Amino acid sequence: MTATTRTPRTSTPVPAPAPVSRTASRAGRSSRGGSPRRTGSRSRHPHHDAPDTEAAFRRLAVLPACRERRELRSDLTTAWLPMAHRIATRFRNRGESMDDLKQVAAVALVKAVDRFEPAQGNAFESYAVPTITGELKRHFRDHAWAVHVPRRVQELRGRVRRARIELEQTQVREPTLSQLAFQAGLSEEEVAEGEEAMGSYSSLSLDRPADGADDGYSLQDRIGRIDGAFDQVVDREAVKPALRALPERDKRILCMRFFDGMTQLSIAEELGISQMHVSRLLTKICAGLRDQALKERGVA
Repeated sequence: MTATTRTPRTSTPVPAPAPVSRTASRAGRSSRGGSPRRTGSRSRHPHHDAPDTEAAFRRLAVLPACRERRELRSDLTTAWLPMAHRIATRFRNRGESMDDLKQVAAVALVKAVDRFEPAQGNAFESYAVPTITGELKRHFRDHAWAVHVPRRVQELRGRVRRARIELEQTQVREPTLSQLAFQAGLSEEEVAEGEEAMGSYSSLSLDRPADGADDGYSLQDRIGRIDGAFDQVVDREAVKPALRALPERDKRILCMRFFDGMTQLSIAEELGISQMHVSRLLTKICAGLRDQALKERGVA
């Protein structure tokens, strides 16, 4: 009996099936006649603060003026308000508070909601972003300047400012007037006008401490004022010739009344005359001095 030798079996490795992508699987089901599943992409818009309100805008366009339309308009404005605030943040650190900028952006958003026409086939975001940006720029142009300057000068300031920034990035020295004019495509006179407008955008508080002042003085303390004594100097010089020509008694009466502060009764007792006489003398002396001073000044 012949013994048979059994050959041991060797297991051949079987390659694992390649993973099937979800997209390919859906495409296969579609090719087999099955209904394709929608890829429920939530973000149709490039930003997270752009909600899908296409149907709501279509509904708003056909609604008449009623309570439902007002509520839908309010809901749309609230839904898009984060986008308006995001656009407002692009203009921060320009001298205006963020609350004011957000308020301007919110008002512009309301205008965009009212004027948007969904029948044209455009997305609301593509219409609202330029509208809000334009309102913010208009706010800076019309309200942010400390001293109002013409729009042409404002545009000159912007071109000169951009030219200065570009030149400072390429050279160490301070840009000259001719270099700025060449870079901005302006004349030197226009550059000078734009440079002058640089200081009109913002102003300093008068309560700010003066530069180099360690004594607590503010800018307001250094502003000159018209001295009221200037008019008195002119009047005194005009009346001097008439005073010199007065009799001694009249000079004495004026001195006692206006320099010594004596009353008419005291003057009367000093001169031995009545108070009524002193009163008439003062009236006569002052009237004569006034006429003489006006004559000297060429007023009479």
